[in-house]
Amino acid sequence: MEADELLVLVAGGDQKAFEDLYGLISGPVFGLVRRVVRDPAQSEEVTQEVLLELWRSAARFDPRRGSALAWILTVAHRRAVDRVRSARAAGERERREARRARLPAFDQVSEEVEAGLEREWVRRCLDRLTALQRQSVTLAYYDGYTYREVAERLSLPLGTVKTRMRDGLGRLRECLGGAA
Repeated sequence: MEADELLVLVAGGDQKAFEDLYGLISGPVFGLVRRVVRDPAQSEEVTQEVLLELWRSAARFDPRRGSALAWILTVAHRRAVDRVRSARAAGERERREARRARLPAFDQVSEEVEAGLEREWVRRCLDRLTALQRQSVTLAYYDGYTYREVAERLSLPLGTVKTRMRDGLGRLRECLGGAA
């Protein structure tokens, strides 16, 4: 029996037809997969996956669109290419992880020193603000109040607080920008 006839029978669940088809196509499938994948063990795995897929999806074969052998070898080629791509992607992930592992460890001491210097720098710049500007900026940016809440806490009009904030933040920007 030819592969086309066998595949139609396999689509109907005929196990004997599958055994015959297996004997007929396993060699060509393995040969094609081996040329693509190159690794013998991986090639055997992919070949088994292809044959299992044939058992499950034989009903999708349409004899009007081509021969069974061409369809089977197309399935095998696609599966082999997928395996190669998957192996390459896994290798690339491993290389990225290896590069990441070689990066120097986080230097916590220098980060803490730098953060401390930045805090001191901001403190000095805050000291250059007027007391009213510093009070508004501190309430908004350190205590987390909105401009409206700052105005309520200080019993001031919202516009006055906004003006203090604008002027204070402008002076801070100049001070911090000048030392950068």
